Amino acid sequence: MNNTKKVLLALLATFAMLAAACGGSTSTETADADSGSDDTTEAADSTADDGGEAGIKAAFVMVAPVGDAGWNFMHNEGRIGAEAATGVPTAFVESVPEGGAEFDEAVQNFIDEGYNVIFTTSFGYMDATEKFAADNPDVIFEHISGFKMNDTNFGNTFGRMYQPRYIAGMAAGAATESDKIGYVAAFAIPEVIRGINAFALGVQATNPDATVEVAWTSTWFGIPEESAAAQALIDTGADVLSMHQDSTATGAAISDAGGTFIGYHSDMSSQVPAYLTAPVWNWTPRYTEVIEAAEAGTYAPEAWWGGMADGVVDIEIPDSSPAAADMKAVKDSILNGEFDVFDQGTIMNQAGEVVFEDGVVQVDLADPFSGDPVAAAGDPIHDGVLATMSFFVDNVIGEPSN
Repeated sequence: MNNTKKVLLALLATFAMLAAACGGSTSTETADADSGSDDTTEAADSTADDGGEAGIKAAFVMVAPVGDAGWNFMHNEGRIGAEAATGVPTAFVESVPEGGAEFDEAVQNFIDEGYNVIFTTSFGYMDATEKFAADNPDVIFEHISGFKMNDTNFGNTFGRMYQPRYIAGMAAGAATESDKIGYVAAFAIPEVIRGINAFALGVQATNPDATVEVAWTSTWFGIPEESAAAQALIDTGADVLSMHQDSTATGAAISDAGGTFIGYHSDMSSQVPAYLTAPVWNWTPRYTEVIEAAEAGTYAPEAWWGGMADGVVDIEIPDSSPAAADMKAVKDSILNGEFDVFDQGTIMNQAGEVVFEDGVVQVDLADPFSGDPVAAAGDPIHDGVLATMSFFVDNVIGEPSN
């Protein structure tokens, strides 16, 4: 992994908060358990005690129930997919709070049971995972969404969700009749701001007259807050809504209002009547890669930030959208490396300043928290620029802060 990507993950995590919903009670499921299991299930053995080839057994620690239809649901789908692809037995524990004894107990239990590849799937698990990796050199740890790693048994993984966000914005711009699109946003961190900007640029590509209004909830999973924010946006005239949380509350609100919903994390079409499409996660390829490397004895820690071409993020193109042909063309361009969201064209901030021009930074950019320089005018856009993004593009309404 090149140094730029390592810098990206470090910068991203400096401002990142949690990457998933808040946790509740702890439970452990077997590898063939139903993904909608409740939180009170007792600890259970994995589907195979002996492990796959080379004795590998993989375990997953998740911060909220896997039935949340969002972040944790898709990690569990990735676990199931990787187990099918590799034949390696897996297990998971759900609803494990960050930063406490419950996480330590869950991980130690897995180690004691012989699990030698452990995925910890929420940002707030990072420091504790680092300690476990240092104390257990024979166990591989892969942390999702953080930045820390070592040279032997501890790596990190994330995905370039801004790529399918752009395509989702194209669908939203084509779908709106009021030219008012709403975005129910979680926390004002670079990850979320970057996603909003990518979405808004996609809107701009198909509908230059449309705006994207942001309502912050300060939640990753808070149904009352999300419902209220969604309704407030509907009351302003928004007829298309998207979001950056785990629940389907925003989709329920816009469905009741007769509008259109652009989801997130997973295909929510069976749960939301107004669903059009969504940027989605697919953790199976990455989880499979890590497990296969562990089996082969070739695992090497890295700061991995995959995109659509790597299969970790994706979006379905709805044929019903009038922008379907353009969306497919953009998707193809991203997949073949000819286009990325922020590296072409003129991109302005809300003050009307040109920030990026054909992939070149036009203004000096600083870390919004430390004030340290990130890029100077004339520099090419790099991952550190994306990792510290703190401005909104010019068709976004609202402040890039909670």
